[in-house]
Amino acid sequence: MNIYAVIILAAIAVEFLLNLASNLLNLKSLGAMLPEEFRDVYDREKYEKSQEYTRAHTRFGFITSTFSLALVLVFWFSGSFNILDQYLRGFGWNEIWTGLAYIGILIIGRSLLSLPFSIYSTFVIEERFGFNKTTPATFISDLFKGLALSVLIGGPLLAGILALFIYAGELAWLWCWIAVTLFTLAMQFIAPTWIMPLFNKFTPLEDGDLRDRIMQYARSVDFPLKNLFVMDGSKRSAKSNAFFTGFGKNKRIALFDTLIEKHTVPELVAVLAHEIGHYKKKHILKGMLISIAHTGVLFYLLSVFLNSEGLFNAFYMEQMSVHAGLIFFGLLFAPVELILSVLMQIMSRKHEYEADRFAADTTGEPQHMIDALKKLSAGNLSNLTPHPFYVFLNYSHPPVLQRIRAIRNTHPAA
Repeated sequence: MNIYAVIILAAIAVEFLLNLASNLLNLKSLGAMLPEEFRDVYDREKYEKSQEYTRAHTRFGFITSTFSLALVLVFWFSGSFNILDQYLRGFGWNEIWTGLAYIGILIIGRSLLSLPFSIYSTFVIEERFGFNKTTPATFISDLFKGLALSVLIGGPLLAGILALFIYAGELAWLWCWIAVTLFTLAMQFIAPTWIMPLFNKFTPLEDGDLRDRIMQYARSVDFPLKNLFVMDGSKRSAKSNAFFTGFGKNKRIALFDTLIEKHTVPELVAVLAHEIGHYKKKHILKGMLISIAHTGVLFYLLSVFLNSEGLFNAFYMEQMSVHAGLIFFGLLFAPVELILSVLMQIMSRKHEYEADRFAADTTGEPQHMIDALKKLSAGNLSNLTPHPFYVFLNYSHPPVLQRIRAIRNTHPAA
């Protein structure tokens, strides 16, 4: 076992143990009493149900993560990465087609092995707590649509990356960075118009009080809003949400139909103000720039380690290749990704506070934002008392009680 194998094993073990510790601490924190702030939206029965929902997902998550860890280790130490590589090389294809087949088989294989867990989560856990609205037909349709998009969009992108690293020489990482950046930017325009409608129906918000109030608010903050849609989120889940996506003329805000059903007009305006706040505060642009920089560093480091014989020896490979190197580098880079993920979560939580404050300031009614947050938490059975360490590792949004307190601190009249 060489140094690469030791580093990767240590990284896998540390990440698994950190997640285990944070989950155990999070379960322990469930014993807390219902916070006074939520007594108007939770009764005792609903609060206990929300805690049981967290327990169910945490226990199930431990099972899935343990299975995933065991799968990687068995595949690794049985020499299966090399066995698959040698088998595909026997067909005599060129490096690009061999690489596509290699990575594609690994992805499909893992997806198939994970499928029973996805089915159980959707049709047992989510069903048990009253969230699941997904029919078997929709579930199967989503699988095939996802597979088709992976082949039609992901396949050519992966082929391009393989080709560049095989043929473009020392600056391959730079060309890959440019290509992936252009692809990512293009998807910001393509996805809202062509891809997302494959999975959900987006209907323009009909004329009425809600649309009038939202458009009036958008004008008040100088936000040109044309694409305002209602998404049929109830097709898959009873949970509520809203989101902002796209750039330029293709930017759009979508409200789940379940959100509209459960909230008042002032609360919905506050939710939209929060989403607009992300745009006005340039959170989306900052995230995009960081992602682009991260991709560049990733490709540069990949170009270094693709020539490291020790990395391939760690996985018992007989031959070095770009396609296998992509997989192994992903495992080697895991510790850095974990650190970067934590840092990105910290930044994301900061952005959520800023968007909340923007909504409270610009609507002039911070209580509506608070009421919306409380209803969203109750409707989604959110954990109201997550452990700080679990939040540190996993939360892109601050716990809802902290968000409400932050709004009250800046708006004492709320």
